[in-house]
Amino acid sequence: MNSPDASHSDEFPYDDVVSALPHAFGEPGARGVLRARFEDFVVDEQLPVEPDGSGEHVLLQVRKTGLNTQDVVQRLSRFSGVRQRDIGFAGQKDRNAVTTQWFSLLLINQVEPDWSGLDSDAMQVLQAHRHGRKLKRGALRANRFQLMVRDFDGDPEDIAERIDAMRRIGMPNYFGAQRFGRRGSNLYGALRMFTSGKRPRQRNRAGMMLSAARSLLFNQVLAERVRLGNWATAIAGDYMALDGSRSGFVCESPDAEIAQRLAAFDIHPSGPLYGDGPLKTQGEALALETRVLADWPEWRTGLENARASADRRALRARVADLEWALDGGSLRLSFELPRGSFATALVRELLA
Repeated sequence: MNSPDASHSDEFPYDDVVSALPHAFGEPGARGVLRARFEDFVVDEQLPVEPDGSGEHVLLQVRKTGLNTQDVVQRLSRFSGVRQRDIGFAGQKDRNAVTTQWFSLLLINQVEPDWSGLDSDAMQVLQAHRHGRKLKRGALRANRFQLMVRDFDGDPEDIAERIDAMRRIGMPNYFGAQRFGRRGSNLYGALRMFTSGKRPRQRNRAGMMLSAARSLLFNQVLAERVRLGNWATAIAGDYMALDGSRSGFVCESPDAEIAQRLAAFDIHPSGPLYGDGPLKTQGEALALETRVLADWPEWRTGLENARASADRRALRARVADLEWALDGGSLRLSFELPRGSFATALVRELLA
């Protein structure tokens, strides 16, 4: 899939940049309906620390249904009088789900309101604790998922084999369709920003576009590794990401120790979150990434000119506590994913 020029952007299928990505375990044959109801997609954030019990901030655990994260921020701001910029959260959560999420509010020398006044069918405050720091983006240990796939039609043995494979080696850490906006709107916006040189006035909107552009390029590199069958193994020159960390190292030559650490999910091969900075890979891995990214000149130049910071992301995600069951005509799934990984990336390995 090649990069579009501004003159022929209408030919590029921004509306759906995920469905054509290759599958790690072969094309799935099963079918079903996900998100027929809000309660079919349940997400619970797992914080890496416990609340301090004292401090200038209040940590709220909120369960929301049919609301996105920004909807909750607005409700919290109106109810408490805290400015939206003084409300923190660790990650964005979908509207079409039941999600349990943490928020921090800066409340200095203020009496806490009665948080039960926020309770409604769409939102409930489950816990409130004093805390010493604002909750920052990415400050998550993991997300826990419980999914219901209705009208399931597939071979249980095939599902069992795919589940077993993901337990053993993980899943491709693709960015899901949510990252790219409704019908690819974040990508259309990014291309307009790159070609015009003008950023949207809303800083948050520009950030979403840049994030979508980086995610698009990452998915292309991962897709090539999936095609080659080495997305979960190391090749010469790979930048290996330490599990649960932003640190890593260059693997000059894969050996038995590297294979052992991969099998233990201690390290993962990584791919580029493209931006203004080096790719960090060497040798074979650098040649592969350079070849794939050569097809996307406008996107690379746009990200460089926007001074997006270059970073790395693991090519695979560990799927913890993965369980499944058939319940009448439905498939139930439960599992835990690292922060930033998409449950829909797991589901696409099971369902067509």
